[in-house]
Amino acid sequence: MPQVRLPDGKVLEVPSGSSVRDVASKIGPGLAKAAVAARLDGDPVDLSVKLPDEGQPTLEILTAKSDVALDILRHSTAHIMAQAVGRLHQNVKYGIGPSIENGFYYDFDLPVRLTEEDLPRIEDQMRRIVAEKQPFSRRVLSVDEARREMAAGGQDYKVEMIDDLARGGDGVAPVETVSFYTDGGFTDLCRGPHLPDTGVAGAFKLTHVAGAYWRGDEKRPMLQRIYGTAFWTQKELDEHLARIEEAKRRDHRRIGIDLDLFSFHDEGPGFAFFHPKGTVIWNALVDFWREVHRRHGYGEIRTPVILSESLWHQSGHWDHYRNNMYFTQIDERPFAVKPMNCPGGMLVYKSRSHSYKEFPLKNAELGLVHRHELSGVLHGLMRVRQFTQDDAHVFCMPEQLADEVAKVIALTRELYAPFHFEEIRVELSTRPSSHTIGSDEMWEMATGALREALTRSGMDYKVNEGDGAFYGPKIDFHLRDCLGRTHQCATIQADFAMPERFDLTYVGADNREHRPVMIHRAIYGSLERFLGIILEHFGGAMPLWLSPVQAIVLPVSQKFDDYALEVQRRLHEAGLRVEVDLRSDKIGAKIRDATMQKVPYMLVVGGREAESGAVSVRERSSGDLGSMEVARFASAANEEAKSRGDRRVAEACR
Repeated sequence: MPQVRLPDGKVLEVPSGSSVRDVASKIGPGLAKAAVAARLDGDPVDLSVKLPDEGQPTLEILTAKSDVALDILRHSTAHIMAQAVGRLHQNVKYGIGPSIENGFYYDFDLPVRLTEEDLPRIEDQMRRIVAEKQPFSRRVLSVDEARREMAAGGQDYKVEMIDDLARGGDGVAPVETVSFYTDGGFTDLCRGPHLPDTGVAGAFKLTHVAGAYWRGDEKRPMLQRIYGTAFWTQKELDEHLARIEEAKRRDHRRIGIDLDLFSFHDEGPGFAFFHPKGTVIWNALVDFWREVHRRHGYGEIRTPVILSESLWHQSGHWDHYRNNMYFTQIDERPFAVKPMNCPGGMLVYKSRSHSYKEFPLKNAELGLVHRHELSGVLHGLMRVRQFTQDDAHVFCMPEQLADEVAKVIALTRELYAPFHFEEIRVELSTRPSSHTIGSDEMWEMATGALREALTRSGMDYKVNEGDGAFYGPKIDFHLRDCLGRTHQCATIQADFAMPERFDLTYVGADNREHRPVMIHRAIYGSLERFLGIILEHFGGAMPLWLSPVQAIVLPVSQKFDDYALEVQRRLHEAGLRVEVDLRSDKIGAKIRDATMQKVPYMLVVGGREAESGAVSVRERSSGDLGSMEVARFASAANEEAKSRGDRRVAEACR
């Protein structure tokens, strides 16, 4: 009899021709009822899939508790939405409809323009489809049969996808057959898996409509993309929608306007204009970055923004970035605006000879780079065309690689500590299947060194097979913010290939020339994007060391304006960023406005404070902290700023 191995190691015998659903029933009726899909030898499959008669595959039944099952729910809900759109509109051409983080989308080519007002009607149709409990049925066709069927239905985008699958390429083998899933009257090219039927779908909500070029190519048709989200229960959906509303409230673009930090203009689309207050935050981030890097033995360099086109061919970036690069000519020679800092760092290294005694050689750069992004994907500071990378290149001997990567990991932890992210998740990405440079030996040595450094640093990590850079494996840090969203920021990449391409050498202890290995690394990643992340993480209420205005003096009436200005002067001299509100408004209005501007400390002054040389301290979230002498407040505030939040003014008030 056929056998399957369960996750606990138990081997189960089943009748020939058994499906995954049959196995779930044999294990227990409770599991059979809760099952939504399965993993067979690690691959997600439908419950209807038949088990092989030979071998001993591993089978894991998936319930709603599984993250994989949640993806399947969302992908199935995308199909339900596509069927609903087809019920409401004729001559629909379908693009793609994947699950994505926190939801799903589907792209449509429609003869009418959809708006947000159309979404409730689509949701009503979706609910009807769910109530009908339509089974998701799978069938497999040859490429030729599939092409004919889709062409007959006028589904041009599906025909194109089938042709691409038949051709293969980019490391993917050509296929001879493709699979389709049908629910009700809707059939889609899809490899699955899906829920058993539409009735299993949970709670869902369509969120918005956007435009999307077919396959992300601005020269291809613009399709209409409907986004949505789905969860197993209404409670989970409601909690998610509440997080979305909170995310809107924390949108860094809104905060940037409200707090007068930065702006964007049609004269420079995709280029951020930083205002004085935004520049204060920028400089505080840079000052902290420089402080940490000096402590870790880095020197700082600067390299040109424009470099010859030939340099980008030599580095290998031409093949990967040329479609997003800006070009110009100087003295009839082709030049490119740099999309990366690495080649400039190579030229700095090559400007003189080096000895092994200098290693590790650490050069850091706050390098301004440019990449052309489509206008449709620009998103405040998160996705721009000009940004500053906090790059560094560490040159060392191969036997030093693991040690130096471990030191970069330590630096990364130190730099992230003051921002109090909810979680830092680490991933190791290995060699891509194609379009890489460097030998197998180089890749194996580099990957091994990264693994060793992670283990030595006590870091838990996930392996992403094939997701490395074209020149080497990498470690990525994903930061989880207060809303549970993750942002990939720091990256550490080991590279044997670039030193080879640039013929970098050093003189070893044997007086012979050797090839160094180098580490590419960025911690903030893009300063613009990191600033956007922390604005949303803190909701604009920046910690004292980052706040553009650290305190504001609020006289209770104009009689005390002179004393308020004296307090401001003394605090300025103590090194604090302080404003004074001399408006004739009532003190309650002044406090409210300062709170809206996210000022950390409000210093109320009246007759009693003027007589005693003190201020009445209010903190933006805790309220009244009591009276303090001006000098004592200055000392406590400076301590809080210097410690980046480890010591608080509130503690000094107790």
